[in-house]
Amino acid sequence: MTTGDERIVPDETTVPLLPCVSVDETLAFWQALGFEVTWNQRKPYLYLAFRWSGFELHYGAASAGLDPTLENTGGCLVQVGAVAPYHAAFVAAMRKTYGKVLGKGLPRITRYRPGASRFSIVDPSGNSIVFIRRDEPEELEYGGSKRLTGLAKVIDNAQILREFKTDDRAAFRALNSGLRRHGETASDLDRALALAALIELSIALEEPDRVPGWGARLREIRLTGPEREQVQRAVADPAVLAGWLPDDTLPHGRT
Repeated sequence: MTTGDERIVPDETTVPLLPCVSVDETLAFWQALGFEVTWNQRKPYLYLAFRWSGFELHYGAASAGLDPTLENTGGCLVQVGAVAPYHAAFVAAMRKTYGKVLGKGLPRITRYRPGASRFSIVDPSGNSIVFIRRDEPEELEYGGSKRLTGLAKVIDNAQILREFKTDDRAAFRALNSGLRRHGETASDLDRALALAALIELSIALEEPDRVPGWGARLREIRLTGPEREQVQRAVADPAVLAGWLPDDTLPHGRT
């Protein structure tokens, strides 16, 4: 017979212990995002602890020679009911502290497209903290959904490459190639979605010279009002389409 003290009670808490390359940068970054510092120890060994809402992040000393720019340091998942409020809170904190959203280099936050189920924060040490919706689909069809064909399938695959593999370059290549192969037979909406994504990716990849070419092609496509709104929702910041998305729209219901 076991007593209450001898039984295993399912009330465990797991706290990620991440490697820290730069103490001052790590402290400054998480505090800028609104995290509370609950432990700040430098000697006899490094130990930092942060708390935000209902979760914690802890840090210890990184191994000698660790290169944060490789971004293979470590990471953790933060499972939440809805990711949009978290992304909005962190973006607002970045704008308040840094005057902009940190979207490149280290540290940074990945984009959030309305309806997406995850985003990541990459800290100064190259750790990825992934905020993920609890009911995210368990299976992803890399290469695009088998229910889709042509350019629509390419767009679906590019979205997976961006949001789940965080590989903007691979997404760009897939869309660029897919538009060449399927553009002539694709619907106006799918062509517009692909071009909007290529504009956004060109900016993210710091290749803005490509934008006018994609934009000129997008401007030639006439869309209905609902289609225009769908294209705007497909990018994280609709402002990147300013001047390229046609203002004139077709009546609802194409002829």
